[in-house]
Amino acid sequence: MQAPPAKDGPRINQDIKVPRVLLIDQNGEKQGIMPTSAALEAAEEAGLDLVEVSPTADPPVCKILDYGKFRFQEQKKKAEARKKQKVVEIKEIKLRPNIDKHDYEVKAKAMTRFFEEGDKVKVTLRFRGREMAHPELGMKLLNQVKADFEATTKVEYEPKMEGRQMIMILAPK
Repeated sequence: MQAPPAKDGPRINQDIKVPRVLLIDQNGEKQGIMPTSAALEAAEEAGLDLVEVSPTADPPVCKILDYGKFRFQEQKKKAEARKKQKVVEIKEIKLRPNIDKHDYEVKAKAMTRFFEEGDKVKVTLRFRGREMAHPELGMKLLNQVKADFEATTKVEYEPKMEGRQMIMILAPK
């Protein structure tokens, strides 16, 4: 035999099984501690629902309100919060150890734009052929990147050699 599916959200009306509750009426005024049956009668008289707003309190806090309207307001709040949140993306900038000054400046400008948009930047330095013999050149370049963006960013992942490439992740402060 299966148990009935658990409802999400607060308990309402007959679902409230505790013997006594702290009641708040539809005007937001505290009515005091009373038996649950009396609170249900007060809600019926007002033509509204008895909603358990704080089940962990002792005794639980119940409020008289229109449950349909309450759920609608909660959905609107959640949608508004979702709308305002920014998903942080990781953008990747690829460099080579013997990059020219102008090319570096172009990459730095792109990185600045990414940081202003609130994104993280993964700086990948790829070594090819004989460049592998001089990883110190790559470390020098990544330290230059770190120094150039020190004021506006923090290093989330220090420069580290991974196979034929060196990786560093920067995030905006």
